[in-house]
Amino acid sequence: MMNFSNSISLRAKTKNLSIENLSRLVKNPGLLSHLQDLKLDGEEKNLSFQWLGPHFLTFLKYATEVLQCLDRRDFIAFNMHDLCDLHDLLKYLDDSAYCILYGEIFSRLDKEHCKKFLEIILTFMPELNKFFTIQTPISNNSNVNEHWEIFIDFLFESIRELLSCQKDSTVLVSNRVKILQQGLNFLLTFLVYPIPSDAEEQKKSIFTEIEAVFNEAGLFLHSFFFTTDLVTSTKMDLAISVLLERIEVVLVKMKYYSIAVSSEVGIGSLQVAESPSHVSSSQDNSSPMAEEIVVGLEDMTTQIVNKLVGGPKRRQIISIVGMGGLGKTTSAKKIYDHSNVAYYFDKLSWCVVSQSYNKRKLLIDILSSLSDVDKEEMLKMKDEDLAEVLYKNLKGRRYLVVMDDLWDKEAWEDLKRLFPEDTNGSRVLFTSRLKNVASKISQVIIEPPLLSPGDSWNLLEQKVFKKECCPRELQDIGKQIAANCKGLPLLVVLIAGILSKMEKNESLWRQVAESLRCHIFQKADDYIPTLKLSYIHLPNHLKPCFLYLIAFQEEEEIPVRKLLLLWIAEGLIEKKEHESLEHVAEEYLMELIDRSLLQVVKRRSNNRVKACNLHDLVLDMCQKIYVEEEMFPFQQPLLISESLRRLFMDRYHHHHLPGAFSISVNLEKNRILDSWKCGNSRLGIKIMPDLRYLSSLTLEPSVGKLHHLEYLRLKSVSEVPSYLLSMPKLIHLYVNNKYHISRFTKDCDGSQINCLQTLRYVRISDPKDEAILRCSPNLRTLKCETSVNHFPDLNFLSKLESLSVLTYGKRKFKGDYSVFKFPMNIKKLTLLYMSLSLEIMSLIGTLPNLEILKLECTSFEGKIWDTKDDEFQKLKYLELYYVYLEDWNSSEDHFPILERLVLKNCNVLKAIPFEFGKISTLQEIVVYYCRKNAETSALKIHQEQRDYGNEDFEVHIKSF
Repeated sequence: MMNFSNSISLRAKTKNLSIENLSRLVKNPGLLSHLQDLKLDGEEKNLSFQWLGPHFLTFLKYATEVLQCLDRRDFIAFNMHDLCDLHDLLKYLDDSAYCILYGEIFSRLDKEHCKKFLEIILTFMPELNKFFTIQTPISNNSNVNEHWEIFIDFLFESIRELLSCQKDSTVLVSNRVKILQQGLNFLLTFLVYPIPSDAEEQKKSIFTEIEAVFNEAGLFLHSFFFTTDLVTSTKMDLAISVLLERIEVVLVKMKYYSIAVSSEVGIGSLQVAESPSHVSSSQDNSSPMAEEIVVGLEDMTTQIVNKLVGGPKRRQIISIVGMGGLGKTTSAKKIYDHSNVAYYFDKLSWCVVSQSYNKRKLLIDILSSLSDVDKEEMLKMKDEDLAEVLYKNLKGRRYLVVMDDLWDKEAWEDLKRLFPEDTNGSRVLFTSRLKNVASKISQVIIEPPLLSPGDSWNLLEQKVFKKECCPRELQDIGKQIAANCKGLPLLVVLIAGILSKMEKNESLWRQVAESLRCHIFQKADDYIPTLKLSYIHLPNHLKPCFLYLIAFQEEEEIPVRKLLLLWIAEGLIEKKEHESLEHVAEEYLMELIDRSLLQVVKRRSNNRVKACNLHDLVLDMCQKIYVEEEMFPFQQPLLISESLRRLFMDRYHHHHLPGAFSISVNLEKNRILDSWKCGNSRLGIKIMPDLRYLSSLTLEPSVGKLHHLEYLRLKSVSEVPSYLLSMPKLIHLYVNNKYHISRFTKDCDGSQINCLQTLRYVRISDPKDEAILRCSPNLRTLKCETSVNHFPDLNFLSKLESLSVLTYGKRKFKGDYSVFKFPMNIKKLTLLYMSLSLEIMSLIGTLPNLEILKLECTSFEGKIWDTKDDEFQKLKYLELYYVYLEDWNSSEDHFPILERLVLKNCNVLKAIPFEFGKISTLQEIVVYYCRKNAETSALKIHQEQRDYGNEDFEVHIKSF
């Protein structure tokens, strides 16, 4: 303990301490360079002391803060001798610095003063290591929090300064310093971790480990800044490796601690309840999945209750479907306990199906709340007797049975005969992650939406502050934290559990906001087991496709077409007889979506998925599984593009590829090269002969040697050379876009048949181009440009399903309309910059398989469109964009199965045919920036559709 009189004396001296001269010297790089060139008496080598001004200044700030703490009588981390030494060091150095600065004023640097300055530091250097460690364990004394705060600030500021010297210093800094910084920051989050009373000893043990790691980190910095030995990056690597190993040890302890603490912050109650009584008993104030989690889901809850008590008289199956953590079970419990439900139904029962379906257990669980039979008695009964008792208990009564966590339709198939159909309004309510399972057995499927930012904040505020209001100073940062939870109730509750246990302080909350990913990762063991069930139940053929998604970024919009091609290129798609690989890949995609592992972001005009993404927690799970299993079933591709550049390096470090290339283990076996962003693919093409997928800005001649290439996308190519059309396995060829069209080279001919199924965007301006096109009889998708006087005869493309044609130079087509010939297999047709006659529209209307028609920047002769009988009999989607059409005369018989009508910038259109109000399949009308009359007619159709009972019909209008 420090002597009281000595402490008063030191405090008095500290008040008069000034290090102004020392600070000025440290900030002067010119003067400091002289110090590094000096040799002290008896020294045979120059001092390699790391004279980097900003680093030493960081220590000065820390040292003065340590001394200033004496004024508050609460700083006992150091004894009196240590503090006196520190005070004397600063005093001597400041005086010596004054002499050096004074000499500079008169332009005569005194080497003796510089040597004196160095001698003072060298004298104290061994003693300074005390100030690079924590002297009093935080777990043993609550009064050392201030020392921890000061020391941590100093430690991280020193590391930041160390990292900053990589670019403008001769000091060799290990590239692992950044990893060390992230690891220390991750451990630091534990200091604000909620502490259950029964885990106090375990917490102290972990604190001891954390203190040891930070002390080692401090001594590492001391050895770097205060040494006369040469510091090399190799030495730093060795020291950091030891530190990282220590961090891993602490992470293991934190894992087990998080299991112990989970029940305190409510994570334990996230597990599926065995019965309604179990749910109710677990819903105390500490449970995060209590009824307040349905914040933001009130409308859905009301909707389901109404369907339960006000739907049809027949027995109805309703399913709540969505990803893990969305609050399905809690919402079902809220519905189960609703007063209207309790009043309406004669019998109510709850059971949990779970992934390990057991028929006997389900029978007993359902009967436990339905009958008076003792459970012990039930255990003695045979299955057929249990089934008979269940049927008799339900027969003639209006019942609601909730079956939570359904994974397999067999569970319902085995039991459905025991649920009588008495046309009295009985219901069965399922919750499931698997939409494909629910859709096979349900009449109604409800998918809870993610929470809005506002609802996320309401839930967070409610969970942290209970019935109180959040202080005004915390509201903005609180809303930011809530918004970053991406609408998943599970994540909101996890973070609320952390915030509720820490001091309601803006700076602490800001730390949580800035390091939210660390906090989330810290609680990975609490949420990943819940989500991982979805992965465990994936069929084996889907698991590698799911793991492949770690290549994408958080919140990234994943283009489906690209994803499917990447799966195919990697060899992840199984071949099926009479099905294309693209079709099978799309089936895989839909399975992942139906299992709530992927979210739909955009849809195409045919309602197929155009883009998707993963929720952050699902991506975390995906990465963790990848690391744990260490059996990634495909070669890590050479990823260069902005969207596919993240590789998972270790348990808490994501590495973004810094340059054009990231060399994988065996480049010769790489199948994918995406250099769309960087524009440097030449080297990659040369060293990767097995490429299947190539995306590049320019065309390299060596592409022709890639005999396994299946997909090629080029951005800046004016001509399509003949060798591309003769590549043996090339299926998809994308060149430029509709604003920059490519031509065939002169040496191209139609003599050799190729495998192309997709070709975009090429110019077909004369019969020779048509002849070249004949070498691609397997084309399914073609996007081309034609001249104003020539429309290509494409009738020979018998397999073509999607065709897009625009007029060269964006001028209206003026050629002979009689030459318009379309392949009969066309399902999607897009025409741009054309003037269309009624004869041509009739020709298009009689295409037997046409489902999607898009007309862009086109006009109708006379601005009139009269449709006829037997036209557009299979059309589902019609889009008119900048179409000069004034009068449109049509009947519901001419578009009998139309589902969506989209009108954009049709400025002269008077009205939509009123008969469209009778099309029973119509789901949506979009009217953007058209005349008022067109908007009015859309609203009238909307009303007529509603009058016919089409409650799902929607109209979307945007006006000028």
